[in-house]
Amino acid sequence: MSDFDVSILLSGPYHELLLKGLILSLVLLGVTLLLSLPLALLIALLRLSPLAPLRTIAWLFVESIRNVPLLAHMLFWYFGAPELLPESLREWLYGHSFEAIAAVVALTLYTSAYMSEDMRSGIRAVPRVQFEASRALGLGFLASLRLVVLPQALRVTVPPLVSQTLNLWKNTSIATVIGAAELMYQAAKVETATFRSFEPFVFATVAYLTLSLLITGLGAWYQRCHPVRAI
Repeated sequence: MSDFDVSILLSGPYHELLLKGLILSLVLLGVTLLLSLPLALLIALLRLSPLAPLRTIAWLFVESIRNVPLLAHMLFWYFGAPELLPESLREWLYGHSFEAIAAVVALTLYTSAYMSEDMRSGIRAVPRVQFEASRALGLGFLASLRLVVLPQALRVTVPPLVSQTLNLWKNTSIATVIGAAELMYQAAKVETATFRSFEPFVFATVAYLTLSLLITGLGAWYQRCHPVRAI
């Protein structure tokens, strides 16, 4: 390990490239998570709807997304979907960081499909008597759902949602195939420029591992501080 050049990681233009890649990866994670959670909840509620057409629409969404590889989603939203747009708009998008936008769209749809099933399972895990008791106390349907059922369901789904967040963090690396300048893209760029593979990919590995452990720790902390309580 005496040949390990730590200066590549700590200073200079290559350090800046890796740092920019890490920041973009974090942005992809944060934006996708903010979009995926409400979308997943909506899909989960539609899957549990008493109306068959709504259940069918939600089922088609989940199955059509989950049964296609994320790589295919990335390529479709970057290369395929823009072909449906006017040429002027398409050229504008490709000239304004469309790689990151396409990555967010693909990651959001993919992640929300998986999270929705976890949320649906969590909602179904809440005993029916919880809903009935809240209605007996005078709460309306939506209030019972919002104040009683969903808080318990979301706490039950914390472990699988943490797992999906970990998957999302790792899946941000797939955005490199469409040219999004995230962490893996920049690590490969530094490798090409320096002819050194070990240093940039050590940086990427440590970054992925560190944030993954942090996400896991936050999930464990949340479960300890917010235990499920029945009314």
